[in-house]
Amino acid sequence: MVFRKPPDGGWGWVIVVVSFFTQFLCYGSPLAVGVLYLEWLDAFGEGKGKTAWVGSLANGIGLLASPVCSICVSSFGARPVAIFSGFMVAGGLMMSSFAPNIYFLYISYGIVVGLGCGLLYTATVTITCHYFDKRRGLALGLISTGSSVGLFIYAALQRELIDLYGLDGCLLIVGALSLNILACGSLMRPLESFDSPPPEKKCVDKVPDQFFVYHEKEKTVEENISILEKGYVDEKCANNIPDYKQDAILNKNVLSSINVNEKDTYKKKVVEQTNFCKQLAKRKWQLYLNYWEETVVLFKNKVFSALFVAILLFDIGGFPPSLLMEDVARSANINEDDYHMPLISIIGIMTAVGKLTLGILADFKWVNTLYLYVTTLLMTGVALFAIPFAKSYLTLAMLSGILGFLTGNWSIFPYVTTKTVGIEKLTHAYGILMFFAGLGNSLGPPIVGWFYDWTQEYDTAFYFSGFCVLLGGFLLLLAALPCWNACTTQSSKLPPNTYSYKVASRA
Repeated sequence: MVFRKPPDGGWGWVIVVVSFFTQFLCYGSPLAVGVLYLEWLDAFGEGKGKTAWVGSLANGIGLLASPVCSICVSSFGARPVAIFSGFMVAGGLMMSSFAPNIYFLYISYGIVVGLGCGLLYTATVTITCHYFDKRRGLALGLISTGSSVGLFIYAALQRELIDLYGLDGCLLIVGALSLNILACGSLMRPLESFDSPPPEKKCVDKVPDQFFVYHEKEKTVEENISILEKGYVDEKCANNIPDYKQDAILNKNVLSSINVNEKDTYKKKVVEQTNFCKQLAKRKWQLYLNYWEETVVLFKNKVFSALFVAILLFDIGGFPPSLLMEDVARSANINEDDYHMPLISIIGIMTAVGKLTLGILADFKWVNTLYLYVTTLLMTGVALFAIPFAKSYLTLAMLSGILGFLTGNWSIFPYVTTKTVGIEKLTHAYGILMFFAGLGNSLGPPIVGWFYDWTQEYDTAFYFSGFCVLLGGFLLLLAALPCWNACTTQSSKLPPNTYSYKVASRA
């Protein structure tokens, strides 16, 4: 498939709208799973840690399976994957309404819904990057706010539905709403070139010529009989053999000819099927080898290697505050009367603002997107270090807003990845990076919890979190500096398979 130059508009804005609603519909319930969490505690009577795994799987499994999601989008396209994933999310939510125990929810809500969300996230990001170049930051910022808006609306919606219809009715209705993803996915038209080269030949045509016997027209039994009858008439005239003897000879020759013909044809077909399977197996194996070779090439890029370390450390240190900030306030003995708004709500609101603002900034030519991303990492680390010193609701609210705004750097992360490896390798590289992001999301809260169990206070835990984020930011900054200089002086000499980050103003 040959892609045209990104139009930076036109049908691309339709892609932005449907991608926004896709993330809104698929991530609304998993991000607001805290409302369901309380109901599951009462319904199944399991421990808090055991029940919390349901929401953790739903939010982490999609990122952990990102390499698989990337392969699916690369192989089948964004539109088929989005439609199929819509069925997964809706089906998983509806199945969860019939869950007899918490283990059933691990599969129906945690794995099925989580994997569907991961597929949809990869599909929406990939197709948006195909349609936008100069305005890619704005487009990615707009679609990524869909999940944040979904968090606010679904938190109130699920609470109201539970009051009216109970937990089972809530999950059924939310699952039915998720079926609207199918309509959104059907509008994700791929960006193809009108003058693309002719399609490749089928796999059968690529098999060497000596393996083809199906194209040779085999004679039927009737044709063989007619040929033998012709020979019979000529032979009868020449030898004057009686008719009954000639008929016996003819029947014997026909039967022997048919038997020999069937045996030869069967043997040839067996040989051809065997050779064809061997050729097909070789081609599939070569595709797998090419995939791993491309992966090795990606990790030879210093910026990409530092990027995966940075995203891993960022999620280990930056993800826990969104789950633990309310408990931090409770541990600081802050009076509940001082609460004007839940801290989690402040983080969610500012995350949406940060996604949109950082996405717009990324579109300015004078803004270097990689340095912008590094800045958000360093500021996040400083904010995490400041949490232990916050002893009032006002200071915690301010830090929550800052952390939420900086967490909005998710909107420019695909932009940074595209500039680092190129649009051709975006799906492959982004899947690998999202795997490490999911790993960080899974490890972060338990590590912070272990620190709290060890010290009985959050100070050491947030010092550790801030150190992780700062370390990731400094490593990425150090890896980018020499690559920047090499890109400026040798950009014209780089071979086509070498990937390097380019300054935004020179892109």
